[in-house]
Amino acid sequence: MIPAIDVHGHYGTYVRAGAGSLQDRFCSADADEVARRAREVGIVLTIVSPLKALLPRLGGDAVAGNMEAAECLADAPGLKQYVVIDPRVEETFRQAEVMLAQPQSAGIKIHPEEHGYPITEFGDVIFEFAASQRAVVLTHTSEANSRAEEFVRWADEFPEVRIILAHIGHGIDGDLAEQVRAVQRSRHGNLYADTSSARSITPGLIEWAVQEIGADRVLFGTDTPLYHTAMQRARIDCANLSAGEKSLILRENAVRLFGFEADAILATQA
Repeated sequence: MIPAIDVHGHYGTYVRAGAGSLQDRFCSADADEVARRAREVGIVLTIVSPLKALLPRLGGDAVAGNMEAAECLADAPGLKQYVVIDPRVEETFRQAEVMLAQPQSAGIKIHPEEHGYPITEFGDVIFEFAASQRAVVLTHTSEANSRAEEFVRWADEFPEVRIILAHIGHGIDGDLAEQVRAVQRSRHGNLYADTSSARSITPGLIEWAVQEIGADRVLFGTDTPLYHTAMQRARIDCANLSAGEKSLILRENAVRLFGFEADAILATQA
């Protein structure tokens, strides 16, 4: 089994349907539980953002979430942190400047939908900052505030920034191809897409994405604990792809993208 890297995870309390709802209960998990579920299916590293920083929609506290994650994940085996930036909250940029230099941090997470801002209005400040840090940025796509094609502009303008478009197949209008088309349009090879959508179970979708943009532009993501970790892993393990393509998606692309080559823990599990 390939020791996988999950580039799109979360931990914490899910807040969507209301207090006491089964959905909120089932989609919540603390950091230890997220790591346990990953270990059970050969995922050696999950890069997570705290749900506290994102939820409830329009009410998440990115500053508090980042502080919690920095403490919680400082010595958490199998987990690294995305620092969440809300571009309307200056403190999140200051946090990112400090936290991105810490070993438990892997990159930046943005979510225009949960925080409620159009990426077209705030993308310049986000990606100028990301370029100054030479950071990886994971962004939610493709809803009203975060259409995948809108990120092509910043990928082209800032080739030193690596941007992961979340949720291959997800789209507000049901368009399965938004993320793939955006990757195709980018010029510098620094735009990627992850498999973390529930749409990934659509027969042929992941295989089609690989055919269109190449396995080297697709990264494995689960959106844990919102989705079933083992199911998301099985979708790649059982895909109609070559062993080399699966290895790229599950591990090698993330190792290269995030610079994990020198990470001793990951190196011992390769």
